[in-house]
Amino acid sequence: MRSLSRRQFFSAVGVGVGLSLGGCLGKPQSPESPPGRASTINEGSTSKHGLPLAVKQLSIQYPFKKLRSEIVSGGPPKDGIPSVDEPTFVGATEANQTLRADDIVFGVVRGADVKAYPQKILVWHEIANDTLDRTPVSVTYCPLTGTAMGFERGETTFGVSGRLLNDNLVMYDRATDSRWPQMLGTAISGELEGKSLREFRLIWTTWGSWRDAYPNTQVLSEDTGYIREYDRDPYGSYTPLSGYYEGGSPLFPPLRTDDRYGSKSVVIGTRASTGAAALSKASLRDRGVIEGELAGTPLVAIHNPSLDTAYVYWNPDDAQFTLRDGTVTDSRGQRYTPDDLPLEREYAFDAMWFAWAGFYPETREFE
Repeated sequence: MRSLSRRQFFSAVGVGVGLSLGGCLGKPQSPESPPGRASTINEGSTSKHGLPLAVKQLSIQYPFKKLRSEIVSGGPPKDGIPSVDEPTFVGATEANQTLRADDIVFGVVRGADVKAYPQKILVWHEIANDTLDRTPVSVTYCPLTGTAMGFERGETTFGVSGRLLNDNLVMYDRATDSRWPQMLGTAISGELEGKSLREFRLIWTTWGSWRDAYPNTQVLSEDTGYIREYDRDPYGSYTPLSGYYEGGSPLFPPLRTDDRYGSKSVVIGTRASTGAAALSKASLRDRGVIEGELAGTPLVAIHNPSLDTAYVYWNPDDAQFTLRDGTVTDSRGQRYTPDDLPLEREYAFDAMWFAWAGFYPETREFE
């Protein structure tokens, strides 16, 4: 089947491209971290350009040459979707005027900073270059793969290249122009090829849930410096699901297909230098706790019903846990909150299954 460019897609759904739509559209967290707490996967090093790098390269399951050959144009040019480089924020009361309770936001807590980035804004920009707890960061979102991810950016900023890999946003850093597929978190071309970024967790949740958990949160404002229809998502809607998000094929052929889950089913994925693993978010909602394995070490995933998110922990002793009414209980009767197990937490994030399986053909499946 002929691939449909995003420019053609926007035209088909009645959205013009005159406003330049483009692009796609560690050190583990401590057990004491609250829900949404951001921390890097690993501290790593710093490039000569000041870009923070991870200690080890994250799992890459293709040769870089193969990945570069699969990059396609998303339609608009480099910076055709402008990153938000001077973000402004409002409080929860003011945000209530533009956000519904069921609107999707990407939340984060880092030091004294508690912030939420509405999906309805980032769908038009895909990258917000911000500062959290005095650390320069980039908050990124790719609507085609349903992935929201945070990266430390050091002395530079990230922009939207206008290119896609496996339907995923390819970012570029403005210090070296290296190219970084968002989901891989690793440069596949340029001066920093083979280097991985320091990542931090964003919580994919609803505005109502985040506001209830963090009433003092700051929220990315629609005052971005650009004129956009922030009340209209060019791809459809998450609440309720419609358009691109509801189902069907990706806009561009993925790197590979895998029928273990539906193409756009949401999975929780985790990966390290040694491999990747994923589980169905819908299954985790139903079961509360799901066990898995990565590189021979047991993992356990815990659902947090208050934010509808998941936490993945290394579980080397294969400890047993149950979840009931938002409380986790171990085999000794000790109780914990889902974000506070006495285990080392691993970085994990939401993604559409086709994108995860495309990047990680060797991915293990939580049982």
